[in-house]
Amino acid sequence: MESDANSVESQLPPHPHLRRYYGDEAGRRSYLDQAFDVSATYYDRLSWLLGLGTDYWYRRQALLRAGLAPGMSMLDVGCGTGLSAAAAMEIVGPDDRIIGVEPSRGMLHEALRRQRLHSGIRGLAERLPLDDDSFDFVCMSFALRHVADLRTAFQEFKRVLKPGGRLLIVEMTLPPPGLVYWLLRFYMKTLVPLLTRLWSRSQVTQELYLYCWETHDHCMPADVILSAMRQVGLQDVKRWVDVGMFSEYTGRK
Repeated sequence: MESDANSVESQLPPHPHLRRYYGDEAGRRSYLDQAFDVSATYYDRLSWLLGLGTDYWYRRQALLRAGLAPGMSMLDVGCGTGLSAAAAMEIVGPDDRIIGVEPSRGMLHEALRRQRLHSGIRGLAERLPLDDDSFDFVCMSFALRHVADLRTAFQEFKRVLKPGGRLLIVEMTLPPPGLVYWLLRFYMKTLVPLLTRLWSRSQVTQELYLYCWETHDHCMPADVILSAMRQVGLQDVKRWVDVGMFSEYTGRK
């Protein structure tokens, strides 16, 4: 199951290194694993808070817009606690068709404990431990900013998709500077971390949500992401924007 990612000469990280949190790529991966492990038990409530109660509904609508249908098999990459996988289960039906890949042991444990996956595997988007041509649908929800290299991840998504299979990547795209941006910045950088600390009593979890804001704030623009998807050979690459800030990137193998 060798990836053809080695053919890519230069990496394309989703955002610059954030030196406040880690020193290098190994440090970034270690930081994320620890932070998500500690935060796993609080993650669902915090996602509900961050999405003002609309998170589950939005994930389900995004999957439907991208073409997920009954009977399909789906891989959820960076599945977290399985929020998108749970929405997918309602769509595809009861058979063992929803698989999750997640680097954080704590997050994967929560997804399996809550029975949101039919099976789960620890792994990275850039090295998916799965066979070629295995899934009808691959999704990644709000985790693209945590990969090391966009093109390598996209090559892996394409590799495990069946011919004709569909890809959905959901990520936040911040509005341009202005009133909406500054209100969102205050909410995500100040209010959410504060409420997170009060709710979880965890400094690690509070810092994680500060880190997540910074990854949003420094994330590659949408045209770079679309270009990287096309560069690996994905077809019908498109972007659909919901409420001015949630980008749904879709493509087909």
